[in-house]
Amino acid sequence: MIPSKAWMAIRMVGLISSKSDISATHATGAVVSRIGGDGATGHHRHSSGGLSVNAPRRALIVIDAQQEYFDGPLIVQHPPRDESLARIAGAMDTAADAGLPVITVQHETAEGAPVFAPGSEGWKLHPAIERRAPSASKHLVKGYSSVFGAGDLTEWLRANGIDTITLVGYMTNNCVLATAAAAEPLGFAVEVLSDATGAIHLSNEAGKVSARQVHDTLMVLLHSNWAAVTDTATWAEAVAAKAPLDKSDLGTSAVQGRTAH
Repeated sequence: MIPSKAWMAIRMVGLISSKSDISATHATGAVVSRIGGDGATGHHRHSSGGLSVNAPRRALIVIDAQQEYFDGPLIVQHPPRDESLARIAGAMDTAADAGLPVITVQHETAEGAPVFAPGSEGWKLHPAIERRAPSASKHLVKGYSSVFGAGDLTEWLRANGIDTITLVGYMTNNCVLATAAAAEPLGFAVEVLSDATGAIHLSNEAGKVSARQVHDTLMVLLHSNWAAVTDTATWAEAVAAKAPLDKSDLGTSAVQGRTAH
């Protein structure tokens, strides 16, 4: 519960929309149907920008589940890569069983580049993903962090009536983050599966952070505004229930953050 004075202060600076917010918890207790608000409050919306009171029309996007992240300088450190890979594969199976579109995405750089060079071992999809790729609805090759820089993805999603994208794959700190942010002005709701993504240790002139710090921080950040963050098991329940996931918003997260610290 947000204290009334804090709530009023947030509304005065425009962090929380004045539009209605009605929540109805499903029987599972794991997923919540929400009506209301704009991007700042993070409520579920149609891709056209209108409010969604129906089941989300999901597509699973598998981002860069390539060998580069299992052997080399970009090796995923957290969550453990074999565990996150299993969750990615499981999400693909869940989507296939539910009849949801699955889109596989593959990062590619220039010929002879040290990573993701076309045809190189690191460029290839991991065998666990490669085995499932033929049944995917679409495959894209990209050269930018966001998947929306790849071909006709935006048009394809809209043509197929998709209003919600579920992101799995690598890396949390690059392509997952970039894609979630890029989806906002396009009007797509975003879901991120925390145990089916992964990050790397980072160190540069600005400082150093562990992969766990990177991943955990970005999950909280994403859930505060750009995405509903959950695990694959909870997402599978939402898929079966044809229900949207609950998420926080920037104002609530800010007030709770002040209380927590």
